[in-house]
Amino acid sequence: MSKEWSTVELLSHARHDWLNKIQLIKGNLALNKMERVKEIIDEIVYESKQESKLSNLHLPQFAALLLTYNWESHSIHLEFEVLEGETNQSIQDELLASWTRAFLIELQQSSKEFHENHLSITIDIQETGLGFFFDFRGIITGRENIRTFLQRPAAFKRKIIELTEQELSLEVFFPYI
Repeated sequence: MSKEWSTVELLSHARHDWLNKIQLIKGNLALNKMERVKEIIDEIVYESKQESKLSNLHLPQFAALLLTYNWESHSIHLEFEVLEGETNQSIQDELLASWTRAFLIELQQSSKEFHENHLSITIDIQETGLGFFFDFRGIITGRENIRTFLQRPAAFKRKIIELTEQELSLEVFFPYI
């Protein structure tokens, strides 16, 4: 999860993703499934807007982590959404990226491999900082490991909303610096 991507590798993965999307559209066009084609295009537009919003937060390390996460082999599929709002303030990008990377590793190690594990991250631009809502659905085999990880001292707030064998809901708040 800390791989340094070369420009060629980045472009190769991006091209691969786009070719997959185009092939999906072409396949549905061949089957004359116009509604599905429209849905796929809408999904592509939505994802592109979310990637743009994430990039505009001026958190290059954190954005790179989220944008490239699904390119590597993980037992968790990640998606994200940036809610409406703007800020010209900053938070500690390195700290956020480092903690998120460690959290993703802990979550992966604490979830059942080869199962449909899904993590959604919602980013809320607030007046005094950025709020993050982590919503995991899957099979959690190491709840105590996750709880221990989340109880470590940190310079930001975390609050477990729910932690069961199939769900983790977590709020994290990073104040502006």
